[in-house]
Amino acid sequence: MAHLRRLWSRANGPAKFVICILFLLLAGCAIGPNYHRPNVHAPPAFRGDAVALTNSMGDMPWWQLFQDPTLQALIATALTNNYDARLAVARVEEARAILAQNRSYLYPQVGYEGSVAAGTNAVSGTPFYGGDGQYVYGAGTVSWEIDLWGRLRRLTEASQAEFFASQEARHNVTISLVANVAQTYFQLLALDEELLIAQESTNSFGESLKIFSERLRGGVSSKLETASASAALASASATIPELRRQIVIQENQLRVLLGENPGPILRQRAALLTELLPDVPPGLPSALLRRRPDIRQAEDLLRAANAAIGLAQADFYPNINLTGLLGAVTPQLNLFASGTVTAWNVAATLTGPIFQGGRLKGQLHQARAQWSEALFQYRAAILTAFQEVSDSITSRDQLQLERIEQERAVAAYEEAVQVARQRYTAGQANYYELLQEQQQLFPAETALTQTRLNRLLAIVQLYLALGGGWQVPAH
Repeated sequence: MAHLRRLWSRANGPAKFVICILFLLLAGCAIGPNYHRPNVHAPPAFRGDAVALTNSMGDMPWWQLFQDPTLQALIATALTNNYDARLAVARVEEARAILAQNRSYLYPQVGYEGSVAAGTNAVSGTPFYGGDGQYVYGAGTVSWEIDLWGRLRRLTEASQAEFFASQEARHNVTISLVANVAQTYFQLLALDEELLIAQESTNSFGESLKIFSERLRGGVSSKLETASASAALASASATIPELRRQIVIQENQLRVLLGENPGPILRQRAALLTELLPDVPPGLPSALLRRRPDIRQAEDLLRAANAAIGLAQADFYPNINLTGLLGAVTPQLNLFASGTVTAWNVAATLTGPIFQGGRLKGQLHQARAQWSEALFQYRAAILTAFQEVSDSITSRDQLQLERIEQERAVAAYEEAVQVARQRYTAGQANYYELLQEQQQLFPAETALTQTRLNRLLAIVQLYLALGGGWQVPAH
């Protein structure tokens, strides 16, 4: 404090003016409410989660969750080439540039100006040379808005929050892209499996038709059996073109996610049977708030809306601007000639509103309403996140039970078809017994494939709901 007194006693008049302004600037508080995170009533555990553990699937990076090398390569390509991901990166850079622009207003703005003119004591709002003929004027300029009420600080705070929100939006695009690629890939593998089942069923009905035709020629079988077998063969064969159509569409969709032209996707046959995803617990609900990018984005937008209230309140107060000018005026188009006149100017301006017809009040009410809107969106995002996690946990667990029962059903139908074929060949059963078992087996196999797919999709959806997958691999 004694040091400040000595500095004040040694300063002259203009210096004391500058010191006063600096003290006001440093001591001034930003007008408007400071941000405080809203209270959130998170449940102790997710519904459907038997035991709440601290470790979570959402903490796993995507390259650890998906062990399939083909899928890992597809995800890596999509993260590099996908246009939605590129668009998100461009928006982050745009927000970064806006933040840099708004932050620059906190500092003095230094520039220059100059002119060349001819006349008799010409005055154009700048210092002039007191003589006739040509003259040159050049000067450096400084302007600085004193942020006494925190208007510029609130503007910077809002821009920074929006920049962080753009980063979270990019993370949200990343995790959504990872999930979309994985889900599309698994759906493609399921279509491959269904096509294989349809081809096997076609071959099986074809073998039955061959047996019936031979027995018909031998006078043992009837035309009704061969006609029924031919109809079953045709019905099974009709599903193959449809499955191939869906496979091409799914491949094209996956290629678009990769940022590439439509085309085939190289993969192994029957790969769906080897796809295994770890059953990692979901973790604690409180950790979800810091992990999910959409919740973090909603909070950043709430923080920006909170700063916008202070920005609107600061508009009610006057603005203080300091300006300075230092230059020279010289005749004969020569700044270094004799006769140069030094030009300088120091000024402070005060501007403020008196009557605005309710415009400023309207802006303040709008800012507060936007804050309320951002708050509701933040709370809604949290509730939606809790619901999505709970739904995914339930789907994953119940589909696991369904898969076990479907596997038992398929194994039983396979045994029944084998026994019915042996009985029919031995003449101990009629054709309809064999046809009935065949017609029950192949839909059961298709249903098992769909159940396996749905469980994989449920795990991917749980991973997405937990906010995992947006981490960038370390190089």
